[in-house]
Amino acid sequence: MSGLNEHPNVRTAVRYHQAVSRFAVGEELAVFFHPDAVHTQLPNALFPDGTVRPLPDLIAAAQQGRQLLADQHFEVINAVAADAQVALEVTWSGTLAVSLGDLTAGQVLRAHIAAFLEFRDGKIIAQRNYDCYERLSPAAPGENGGVRNASALEMS
Repeated sequence: MSGLNEHPNVRTAVRYHQAVSRFAVGEELAVFFHPDAVHTQLPNALFPDGTVRPLPDLIAAAQQGRQLLADQHFEVINAVAADAQVALEVTWSGTLAVSLGDLTAGQVLRAHIAAFLEFRDGKIIAQRNYDCYERLSPAAPGENGGVRNASALEMS
């Protein structure tokens, strides 16, 4: 976190991304969120319609992600905080544990992310992600614009 804004919400946001990197689930993940939290994933290559998830669905997606990815890493490059809001610039990489459509097990996916987090009482109450995935190999027709079972890949 060297060089990043030392605002307490930035520290929480960085710890949250570290927890997601190590596949935190259940209470280990929920501790970062207000009970009324909502995660919004704006449309992108894996989720052309985007997603909106309340906390229970977000926790379930984290559990699924453990089955789809062999590993993942988030690097928070930059952070800006104002009052109860934090804006993050993040890079993500994840290695597929299983094949998804034409994406093969062992393939590394990468995304450049802008994440906007709103806090209430020191917890994340809202998160909006704008994920820009690097070019994906063509996927077979199916759900989520061709990448089957991709919903669990959305966790930043």
